[in-house]
This record gives sequence, structure tokens and C-alpha cells, in this order.
Amino acid sequence: MSEEKLRQELEAAFRARAKLYRLFHDELVAKLGPAEGEALMARVIERHGREAAAHYRRLGSDAGAVGEAFLAASPDGGRMYPATVERQKDGIDIRVERCPLKDAWCDAGLSHERVATLCRIAGAFDKGLFETAGLSFSNETWSVERGGGCCHIFLRDGAT
Repeated sequence: MSEEKLRQELEAAFRARAKLYRLFHDELVAKLGPAEGEALMARVIERHGREAAAHYRRLGSDAGAVGEAFLAASPDGGRMYPATVERQKDGIDIRVERCPLKDAWCDAGLSHERVATLCRIAGAFDKGLFETAGLSFSNETWSVERGGGCCHIFLRDGAT
């Protein structure tokens, strides 16, 4: 199988994940309302991030080391989630320039508000991942007001 074919299949898998997020969110909002639907889905996605954190916990609370390991594990050699990285004395800032989930939601014609909501929910994975790894974490997920790229992740040494 060619590298390009694998790249297309990987992109399709992430777009399918985006579709599942959208469909789950639709059902949860219909059943629980917008606030509770978002909150429940974010808790589940955060839990997924916590479960994925085992690999990073071994690096301790060194935000730079965890951030570099995270970037090194980015799908398709970082092509799927290209990022601008600023290394700090006590951490690392990762400004994701493109996200296949956000692209899929935009391509599906969702409103900016809906895309921003789904980005917030998806960002809960990073919260679970990095806080469980023992770091101080904050992020800014995409919104029309903030504009540009996708999520911005800020990691600092030690837990909050």
C-alpha cells in the first residue's frame, strides 16, 4: 500500500471520529440539553485522555519533555496536526494550525458556534492527558473570535 493511500485512510479515520463526536453530541443535546450534553461528552473525552496519559507519566512533570513526546507522536509525522511550537524555560506552547476534526466539522457545514462547541469538547482530551501526566495545563480551543488555526495548548512544569 502506498504512503499516500495510508495518509488518505488516516485522514478518513479522523473524519469518521469527527462525525461520531457530532452525532453523539446531537443525541446528548437532544436528551439532556445543550449545557449538560456538552458537559457529559467533555467528561467522557477527558476520561479518554486520562487513560491515554500512561505513556507520558513516565516523563515526570517536565512539560518540555512531555510536550516534545506529544509532538513526536503526532500522526503522519506531524502533518495531520501541524503546529507552531514555542519552548519556554518552564514549559512549551503548542499552537495547532490544522485539525482534521475541525476541518470535518467545517466541511459538514456546521455553524461557527457548533464547531467551537465541538472543539471545546475535543479539547477535553488534552486536559485529561496532560493533567494526568502531572503538568499544569491550559488551552484555548478554536472560536471565531480567536480565529486562526485550531487549539493552542500551554503546558508548564508541575501540576496545578
